[in-house]
Amino acid sequence: MFFIIGLVVVMIMVFGGFTLAGGKFDIIIKAAPYELMMIFGGAIGAFVSGNDGGIIKGVMGGLGKVFKGPQWKPEDYKDLLCLLFLLTKTMKSKGVVAIEAHIENPHESRIFNQFPKIEGDHHVVEFICDYVRMMTMSFEDPMQFEDAMNADLEKHHKEEHESQHALQTMADGLPAIGIVAAVLGIIKTMAAISEPVEILGAMVGGALVGTFLGIFLGYLIVGPIANRLNFILAQDGHFMNLVKVVLVSHLQGNAPQISVELGRRMCPSPCMPGFIELEEALAELPPDV
Repeated sequence: MFFIIGLVVVMIMVFGGFTLAGGKFDIIIKAAPYELMMIFGGAIGAFVSGNDGGIIKGVMGGLGKVFKGPQWKPEDYKDLLCLLFLLTKTMKSKGVVAIEAHIENPHESRIFNQFPKIEGDHHVVEFICDYVRMMTMSFEDPMQFEDAMNADLEKHHKEEHESQHALQTMADGLPAIGIVAAVLGIIKTMAAISEPVEILGAMVGGALVGTFLGIFLGYLIVGPIANRLNFILAQDGHFMNLVKVVLVSHLQGNAPQISVELGRRMCPSPCMPGFIELEEALAELPPDV
């Protein structure tokens, strides 16, 4: 919502200010299609030639995230803490053997089935199951376990942000591509130097539209989109980090209630459930899974 509001404000302030200052849209309207073809078309061509299919696909998916916002909402963080509580409680009370059925077939697990949104996310479920499975294989050194999870999270974070970096590179290059379009317009103008000053003025104005569009698109459209995507990816990354905090705490010998409390305090502030709220959610969980 705020992203859309911001774009509307940009349009009103930029073009409204131009109109109030006495600017005429005739030259902009006439030149914009050709300038956009050179600037935005060239930027997209360079983007495609400079990145592989995975990054291009990631950018397309990222544009959807920009408008929808972070994937994980406050209720999802509470659900994740409840899920991790059930997993650590089962391992604590029944041993690692009791947890194997849940991690080998999470989509048939009574624990995972209670939280359908989390169960439906392949990356989160795989991340949880892989590291709980490593616990069942006697990988129980908390420091080594945390190092392994940190390396995995860093790799995931880097791969997730590749599309955002590519989009930011495109935004950084748009002003320069706008200058290229403007130079081409000046070349066209110089070729018609014998024309009357009114025609030459219109041609120079059309060339400057290229500079304007390059800067406008780079700093006020594509740049904010890349920045917004960076925020969303970082926000969603906290969700995976929460898994690490709770599982490492469990390996350190803490009770499930302590482990999830440590995890609760690592939630992003806008998404962090209150202490009593989490206690009530845990109390509503089925006693035997």
